[in-house]
Amino acid sequence: MSKIYLLSNQKYDSVENIEVFKIEYIKSNVDLKEYDALIFTSKNAVYSLDSFNNDWKSIPSYAIAQKTADVISKEGGDVKFTGNSGHGNDFAKELIPLLKDKKVLYIRALRVVSNLVETLKKSGIDIDELITYKTICNDNINKKIEKNSTIIFTSPSSIECFFKTYTWDSSLKAIVIGKTTAKYLPDYVDFKISDKTSIEECIKLAMVDSF
Repeated sequence: MSKIYLLSNQKYDSVENIEVFKIEYIKSNVDLKEYDALIFTSKNAVYSLDSFNNDWKSIPSYAIAQKTADVISKEGGDVKFTGNSGHGNDFAKELIPLLKDKKVLYIRALRVVSNLVETLKKSGIDIDELITYKTICNDNINKKIEKNSTIIFTSPSSIECFFKTYTWDSSLKAIVIGKTTAKYLPDYVDFKISDKTSIEECIKLAMVDSF
């Protein structure tokens, strides 16, 4: 079987990791007690906020997907709602009826690709944003990629950082975690999108012989 490379630091059987980017936390002195609800769309948002403020654990959290909800619970937070779609824009629509009359804080990366905040604001939701982390390309990658391998792209940042180091070979195959991320791939790269926005689903798709 050809090799599968995952552009993430998360470990899975039968998959080789290439850490094309690193996470850097951004601290702030925000007063979380002003808010009635917190929105998380990634585990890194949870970890980064927890690194400098523990008050978040007593505020109801709204998670984009089960993986993020699991991290919130594991870190001692209060999961009020878990999204069903896994996509930022669809998640925003799910949140609208749940966040009426609440003061909301979206914990996010420096760079985001969804229109979540814009969608909520248009629906009258009182929402602020707090940037708690950013991704930085890893310039010290020296791993060679075998021909006929499958590359799993987990975010727009993984695409950007991958192509800073590697040149795409026509024998390679691409699996992308979601539609939004897929938009950032170069036009010459053929790809497939996993049915669900999870790394596990991407790996399952990569392991199918009839790619």
